[in-house]
Amino acid sequence: MAPAKKGILERLDAGEVVIGDGGFVFALEKRGYVKAGPWTPEAAAEHPEAVRQLHREFLRAGANVMQTFTFYASDDKLENRGNKLTFTGAQINEAACDLAREVANEGDALVAGGVCQTPSYLSCKSETEVKSILKKQLDVFIKKDVDFLIAEYFEHVEEAVWAVEVLKETGKPVAACMCIGPEGDMHGVSPGDCAVRLVKAGAQIVGVNCHFDPMTCVKAVKMMKEGVEKAGLKAHYMVQPLAYHTPDCSCQGFIDLPEFPFGLEPRILSRWDMHQYAREAYNAGILFIGGCCGFEPYHIRAVAEELAPERGYLPAASEKHGSWGAGLEMHTKPWVRARARRDYWENLKPASGRPLCPSMSAPDSWGVTKGHSDLMQQTEATSQDQLKELFVRDRLRDGLRFDLLTGQIPRYRQLETFNCAAEPQRPLSARPRNSPTQRFIPEVNP
Repeated sequence: MAPAKKGILERLDAGEVVIGDGGFVFALEKRGYVKAGPWTPEAAAEHPEAVRQLHREFLRAGANVMQTFTFYASDDKLENRGNKLTFTGAQINEAACDLAREVANEGDALVAGGVCQTPSYLSCKSETEVKSILKKQLDVFIKKDVDFLIAEYFEHVEEAVWAVEVLKETGKPVAACMCIGPEGDMHGVSPGDCAVRLVKAGAQIVGVNCHFDPMTCVKAVKMMKEGVEKAGLKAHYMVQPLAYHTPDCSCQGFIDLPEFPFGLEPRILSRWDMHQYAREAYNAGILFIGGCCGFEPYHIRAVAEELAPERGYLPAASEKHGSWGAGLEMHTKPWVRARARRDYWENLKPASGRPLCPSMSAPDSWGVTKGHSDLMQQTEATSQDQLKELFVRDRLRDGLRFDLLTGQIPRYRQLETFNCAAEPQRPLSARPRNSPTQRFIPEVNP
């Protein structure tokens, strides 16, 4: 009989580095198994082989937490805005748990059951109603005996606290992540205060995930840590950021960027950026380090390779990856062999190859949050009239943006012309140090 694995708190209490997995939703969307828009995880039941393979790639890359692919798997989200699925919420959650456990058992990995924010909360449903929705997912996690629980991707600390209170009923360890930056949650609650409220609600691990780039997320977790310590409380800390550069984001993060979600590729972090992120997070006292949207297995491998001295081993995937480009020593071209060194890759400032693109963007920043009529959700599909209204409002906002570089107001086609296809637009690199065409455009309040 195999020895019992150490639990998440046992590992963190011992000072071990725990590496999370990456961004299943974005990775599986690119591979053709998730629909952008609803972002729901029915692939766990529809295409288990795809989800299983991605788990295995993250395990091989060094992750020792297999998070269930249950993002947006609450019943209200699965039925939101005309989403019609063959499988029930319970079936999707059960399939996701089984896949995560199967792969976790292939290595020294734990299974984390995950819940996230709900359409019910955005629609101003009561605490009882929101908790009831989350409880349905939790019942599956109890049945499948996951190792610990994660409440992640919460924009409002109030809802995150409700989620923690539900998850704590199991007696299993609870981690809680807000999808916020240094500005705090959508109602202006600071990262430090968010963390204090989560710890008081019962979370033993707190942090942030998604919405912002790694260094911004690390900064937010540092603020959480300061708040918890100032309050005389104790917690462990985690961070699972985007794999995209987001220096131009406002408080709502990358979903406000005009490139979200189909034009983000120029913003992707390199594997070498991930080395810097992993070291920065570890030096900040964060022991649970993973990734969210945009993180592919090679990004997690870079995190695991950077922290190999602390962990005492390299991930299995490193057998095909020489440290700091060492494998390039075998290349046929001498100028490529000359790049087989750390200082080359650490000092490289990668170009985007897009000479007509600015390096940063102006976030949409509609300025709405829970309680605003724009965020009231519905089970019916979004109607054409509703879309037309949004198109008009978006075009009007664009027309009000004033370009400080040229002194011109952008010209747009007539407002009465509607097309559901995205407007052609040049993606941005979000690497300000590399671009002489950087533009700063003021926000416009709605």
